[in-house]
Amino acid sequence: MSVLNLLEAVNMAMDQSMENDKNVVVFGEDVGVEGGVFRATKGLQAKYGIERCFDSILAESSIIGSGIGMAINGLKPVVEIQFSGFMFPGYNQIVTHAARMRNRTRGLYAVPMVIRMPYGGGVRALEHHSESLEVLFAHTAGLKVVIPSTPYDAKGLLMAAIQDPDPVIFMEPKRIYRAFKQEVPDEPYMIPIGKAKVVKEGKDLTVVAWGAMVRETQKAIEKLEAEGHSIELIDLRTISPIDKETIIKSVQKTGRFAVVHEAATTYGPGGELITIVNEGAFLYLEAPPKRISSIDTIVPLPKGEHYYVPDMALIVEELKSVLEF
Repeated sequence: MSVLNLLEAVNMAMDQSMENDKNVVVFGEDVGVEGGVFRATKGLQAKYGIERCFDSILAESSIIGSGIGMAINGLKPVVEIQFSGFMFPGYNQIVTHAARMRNRTRGLYAVPMVIRMPYGGGVRALEHHSESLEVLFAHTAGLKVVIPSTPYDAKGLLMAAIQDPDPVIFMEPKRIYRAFKQEVPDEPYMIPIGKAKVVKEGKDLTVVAWGAMVRETQKAIEKLEAEGHSIELIDLRTISPIDKETIIKSVQKTGRFAVVHEAATTYGPGGELITIVNEGAFLYLEAPPKRISSIDTIVPLPKGEHYYVPDMALIVEELKSVLEF
C-alpha cells in the first residue's frame, strides 16, 4: 500500500497499464522528457522508451487525430491535453471521429483511447486554463466522461478507462492534484466506469458532487451535521454514463436533492441530474431540488476566481435552504 496524492495515483495507473499491456502508449505536449506540465507522466519515457511515451507537436487536433488512428489499428493511446480549455482545436476530432467510429463502421472499428485533461479552477491560472467543460463531452453519444475526486479513485478509474473498448474523456481536477494523500493499493485494480460511490450515508438530504467539489461539499456537510442534520453524499465519478439507480434510490430515502458542480449553471450537468430525480423520485420529494454551481460567465482571471467557483460557505447556505424548505 502506497500513500499517494491524486497526481501520483494517475502516474501509477499509467505506469502499471504500460507495464501490463505493451499496446498502451502515452503522448502529448511535453509529456515525454518533462513528464507533462504537472509531471503526471514523470519517469514514463525513461522507463518505457521514446516509442511508448513521447512528446507531440503543439497541436491538439494532431494529438487526438493521431490517437484515433493508433486506436483503430490496435494500440491503446493515452493522450494528454495540457488544460481542458486547450482542447477546442481537437474537439472536431473527438466528436466527429472518436465518438462516432464504432457506430460509423457498425462495430467493425472501435477507438479504445483515453484523453486526459486537467480541468477546473482553484489554482489562479490564466485564461483558457480553468474551465469546467464536462457537459460538452457528456452530451456527445459515444463518449464516456470520468472525473475522479480521490487518489484511490483516480488510479482505479484511469486503469479501467485505459482498458475500455471505447473513447474515454478523463478529466482531472487539478485543484486537488496535490491537496491531500490517501492509501492506494500497489497492485493494479479497476473501478467500474458508470458506478457512483456513496461517500457518506444520510437520511435528510442527498447531495451529488464530483471532482474538487466533493471535498468542498464534505466540509459543508460536516458543518451542517454539527447542527444536527443527516446528509448523504454521492460522488458521481462518471458524468457519462450516469448511475441513475444510485441517485434515485438515495432520493427516495432522503426526500431532498442538491447537486454541486463547478461548471456553469445554465445547461450544466446539474440540470440533467435534477431531471433524473424528477423522473425517478418526484413523488418522494419534500423540497425543490437545488443546483449549486458556478455563475454563467467566463471564468474570471485570478483576482476574481474566488467569486466564481462554489465554496464551502455557499454550499452550506444553499443546502440549508433545501433542508429548511
